[in-house]
Amino acid sequence: MRAQFVLSEIGVGLRRNLTMTFAVVVSVALSLALFGGSLLMSDQVNTMKGYWYDKVNVSIFLCNKSDAESDPNCAKGAVTDDQKSQIKADLDKMDVVQAVTYETQDQAYKHYKEQFGDSPLASSLTPDQMQESYRIKLKDPEKYQVIATAFNGRDGVQSVQDQKGILDNLFKLLNGMNWAARAVMALMLVVALMLIVNTVRVSAFSRRRETGIMRLVGASGFYIQAPFIMEAAVAGLIGGTLACGFLLIARYFLIDHGLALADQLTLINFIGWGAVLKYLPLILATSLLMPALAAFFALRKYLKV
Repeated sequence: MRAQFVLSEIGVGLRRNLTMTFAVVVSVALSLALFGGSLLMSDQVNTMKGYWYDKVNVSIFLCNKSDAESDPNCAKGAVTDDQKSQIKADLDKMDVVQAVTYETQDQAYKHYKEQFGDSPLASSLTPDQMQESYRIKLKDPEKYQVIATAFNGRDGVQSVQDQKGILDNLFKLLNGMNWAARAVMALMLVVALMLIVNTVRVSAFSRRRETGIMRLVGASGFYIQAPFIMEAAVAGLIGGTLACGFLLIARYFLIDHGLALADQLTLINFIGWGAVLKYLPLILATSLLMPALAAFFALRKYLKV
């Protein structure tokens, strides 16, 4: 009987404050969709880091005759065979090195023509202007500085370059976008909480006569608060369900069947369905508990129970 009464009061409260309930549902849905999106963005960035950092190389570019005339790092002339042999031997001794690949001037010229054949500069370049290099695969991409310290400034070495630095700029941009989404999410969450508190208080005010009678007949504080708390929880749960739907739809259309087309864009290792599904219970639990707790603390002060 009591459960039936509580459920009937929930229905009455939701119908009386339909506009505010709708606002609560929308704000909760948007804030939790942004919350889930920020979590998925973090997973995507970490997945891309693991995928790309595993592929980056450190390159040691060696001096050629042209560099000897124009680059201060090559003031002692082009790299000699003995210097190349010593560099290779030192690389083989280093624990951080997984593999070393030597690229000749002809190979460098061929790769350049394949990548930048349409460039006006490509027609004027000759193989002897290209640089020989050692492409180094590290066991840990974070240990680039070990290679840079060991070989920068050495005779015959023009420069040491780390491809990871280029990727770091991309990941910084993605992380910045992620934090911006979290800031918007926090703002929407505050708006949702304020709407929940106001909705519950309006609902309690509109039924102040009923709650007064319940006090007179000795109803417990929890029994008086239960319908209002459940109203907020139901509205929040509807918003959380919508947020889960937004994330599933976004994953389906943006990655599987949208502009991204994960099976065609092999350069990006997209997160799978498992990454999306694992956050749905968290979003639903948050959508249920957050409004319920907000309503509980709002009613304690307003109803003084």
